[in-house]
Amino acid sequence: MGAVNRRTALGLMSSGLALGLGLTPAVAALNVLSAVPTDDPVIAKFYADRGFATLWTGQGDGARRRAALQAFDTATDHGLPVRRYDAKALRAEFAAAQTEADLGRLEIAMTTALLAFARDMSSGALEPIKIDDGIKRKILRPDPAAILAQADAAGFAAWLRGLVPSTSVYSRLMAEKFALEARVAAGGYGPTLTAVEIKADAATADIIALRDRLIALGYLDRSFTQTFDATLQAAVQRFQANNGISPDGVVGKGTLAALNASAEDHLKSVIVAMERLRWMGNADLGARHIWVNQPDFTAKVFDNGAVTFDTRVVIGKIGHDTQSPEFSDLMEFLVVNPTWSVPRSIVVKEYLPQFQKDPTAESQLQLLDPDGNIVARNSVNFAAFTPENFPYALRQPPEEGNALGKVKFMFPNPYNIYLHDTPTKSLFAKDVRAFSHGCIRVGSPFDLAYFLLARQSNDPKALFESYLNTGTESVLNLDQAVPVHLVYFTAWPDDQGRMGFRRDIYRRDAALFAALADAGVTLAGVQS
Repeated sequence: MGAVNRRTALGLMSSGLALGLGLTPAVAALNVLSAVPTDDPVIAKFYADRGFATLWTGQGDGARRRAALQAFDTATDHGLPVRRYDAKALRAEFAAAQTEADLGRLEIAMTTALLAFARDMSSGALEPIKIDDGIKRKILRPDPAAILAQADAAGFAAWLRGLVPSTSVYSRLMAEKFALEARVAAGGYGPTLTAVEIKADAATADIIALRDRLIALGYLDRSFTQTFDATLQAAVQRFQANNGISPDGVVGKGTLAALNASAEDHLKSVIVAMERLRWMGNADLGARHIWVNQPDFTAKVFDNGAVTFDTRVVIGKIGHDTQSPEFSDLMEFLVVNPTWSVPRSIVVKEYLPQFQKDPTAESQLQLLDPDGNIVARNSVNFAAFTPENFPYALRQPPEEGNALGKVKFMFPNPYNIYLHDTPTKSLFAKDVRAFSHGCIRVGSPFDLAYFLLARQSNDPKALFESYLNTGTESVLNLDQAVPVHLVYFTAWPDDQGRMGFRRDIYRRDAALFAALADAGVTLAGVQS
C-alpha cells in the first residue's frame, strides 16, 4: 500500500475509524484480502466474489454490524457458548483497533462469528452423535454460503431473529431458564429432604421440610401446616403427576429423589432441552405425528399441536447395546401377528449361553440354519460354538406369548427399532419403564392401531381384527404415513405450561451438558 493511502487510513482511524466510520473501499478491500483464511473456502469465495468488499468494517457497514452484535448478545439467553461469538470481546476489539490489519482481522472474525452463531442458533451447538452414539438424529445444518448471502441482503436483522426456534415450547423453556437462573442466584430451593420416607405420621421436622420444599417448587401456596394434611398430600400428588411419578401421594424413594433435585439440576435440564429443540430446528414435525419421549416413558399422538392419544411405553434398558436411540422417521404400516426374528446380538449374548446349559431352553424359539430351515435343537452341539462362529438364527412365530405381541408399528430404519405390543403387561405399572432391548413396547397397542386406522376406515376395529383373526403374519398399510419422533427431553412443559422434569435415565443429558460446558456454556448465578 502506498504511503499516502496508509497515512489517510491511519488518519481516519484516529478520527473515529474504530467506532464505525470505516476505511475507504480500496483500502478496506486490501485489508480483507490479507485477512481471509486460506483454509475456509466458503469465506474465501464469498469475499473473492464481492471483490473483497467489507461486510462489517467499511463505510456504511454500521447498521449490519450493530444488528449482528446485538444478536450475539442474546447467546447467553439461549444457553449457547458465548465465546464462539463474544459480542463484548468483538466490541472491545473494534474500540482498540489501531491498524488496517486489525480491521482486516476483525472483518473475518465477525464473519466467522456470524457463521457459528447462525449455525448454533438454528440447529444446535453440538454434534450429538460424537457425544452419545445413541443420538441418531439427522441435523439439518444451514448452508454457510446462504448465511453470508443473507448477511449482505435486505432484512438482515429480521433474518437473524428468525434463526431462533419458533415453537411455543422453546419460548417456555427460555422463560423457565430465566426463572431458574433467578432461583439459583437466590440460593436455590433451600435445604434438601433427609428423610428416607415421609408418611402421614412422620416426624414434624420432616413434614415441615416437605412443606417448605413444595412451596419453593411452586406446588404449594404459603402454608404453616405441620401435619401431613389433605392440602399437603394434594400438593405432593400435583408434584408427582408433573414429574412422571404415579400420583399416589406417598413420599417414597422416587418422589424424594425428584423433590431433592436442585435448581441447578433443573437449569441444566432446561438448557439441554433448548439445545435438543435446536437440533430439530424449525422443521415441520407433521400436522399429525407420534412423539415418544423416552424419559417420560410415553408415546403421544399430536394433531395440529394438541395431544389426541397417549399411552405408556417401555423403552430400552440401561446399557450401551440396549438403550433406545433418538431419531425421526415415518410410520408406514402395521405388521399384525408378527414373527419375532431375534436380533443377532440377543441370540449370541443371551440365548447361546442358555442353550449351552440346556438345549431345550426357550422352546418357543425356532432354530434356523443359514438357509432358513428349522433345525432340531437336539441335533446341535451348542458347546462347540462361540458368539463369533454361531451359525444359527432364532425366530418366534406368531402365537400367544410372542415377544412382539399381536402387532408392531413399522417406520423402517437402519436401527431395526419399532413400536410393538408385548405379552409382559405388568411392566407398564412401574414408574421407571426401561426393560426392552431398544424397541418401544406400547401399553395400549390395539387402541393405538384403531386410532391410526380411523383415518382410513369407518370401522377401524373391524379392519384391524380382520387381519388379527387370521392368526398369520400380515401387513396392514397406513394410507398416510405418520412422522415418528423418538426424543429424549428431561424438561418439558405440560398442557398448562408448568415445567415438568424427568430422570436422566441414560445419563445422556449429563453428557450433553458437560459438552456444552466444555464449549463455554455457563450457569448464571453459579460461577464465582
